[in-house]
Amino acid sequence: MNIQSAINKEVFIPCDERMLVAVEVRRRKRKRLSFLPTRAKGDYTTFICVSVTNTRPHQLLITKVKRFGGSSSFTRRSQWTVDQLRQVNGINPNKDSPEFNLVFDNAVDLWLASSSAEKCIFVQILYHACQNYWEGKAGSLGKVSHQRRASQCAHHEVGAGPSDCSPGSASKALQARQKSYIPARQTEFINCQSKLTGDASTMNLIIYRCKAFLNRMQNMMVAKRRRSQVQGKAASPDGQRATWSTMGNVVQRVNVVLRERGDRLTRAEDKTVELMHKTQQFADTAHKLALKFSK
Repeated sequence: MNIQSAINKEVFIPCDERMLVAVEVRRRKRKRLSFLPTRAKGDYTTFICVSVTNTRPHQLLITKVKRFGGSSSFTRRSQWTVDQLRQVNGINPNKDSPEFNLVFDNAVDLWLASSSAEKCIFVQILYHACQNYWEGKAGSLGKVSHQRRASQCAHHEVGAGPSDCSPGSASKALQARQKSYIPARQTEFINCQSKLTGDASTMNLIIYRCKAFLNRMQNMMVAKRRRSQVQGKAASPDGQRATWSTMGNVVQRVNVVLRERGDRLTRAEDKTVELMHKTQQFADTAHKLALKFSK
């Protein structure tokens, strides 16, 4: 069982929630003045998780989960609703980077993901989850208004008094409610790559997942090699060094090939979007010419 499945099973499923994505992070500190003392870093790992409730109306939640050193269990710490999430700052819109900021109503967190691929997966899934949440919330508002109006009409039909349930009055009442309703401020995504917040394809998500998997594999190999060197338990140092070197070279070559393929797919996707825009412009021009000559 991987870490994300373990977090979902231990933290979110007992609370009747379903986790969408989790990213391992550490704080990106601001520059401190030299005369200020620094606190010792705690031995724990932090994860930022996005989850949705199973009960209706669905709530989208952002949760901070920690796992302390020497323990295999996870602890839920802070939690916010998506209505409290004001801004997601991707820091650099021109390239993949592990830095990002989360701005809430009462907090600003500066994070550094374990890798740029992990951060890109998190931002892409969070963006689409927010879009679905706000669209669903707007749709449920219109449905509630319609049901309320229908119940009022049914009540008037049962009574003996005159009813005001004509289509004209219903539309006017609905328009008045819509004008009086102040929509909630949606989450703002800034400095994020267009392939994450635009027409993000499933292929991008697959590429980032592969990159994240390879990065985790490489980190595990490096950690095991350092641990074996410290403990000094190797029976034949030369043979083990050769084995680790071979495995590291294989992972590095696969990582390079995957990165090159991802770059080619990104260029192809950008070219496709450009051609779509040009085609749309050509269609608009042809339509205008047709209207002009038809007159």
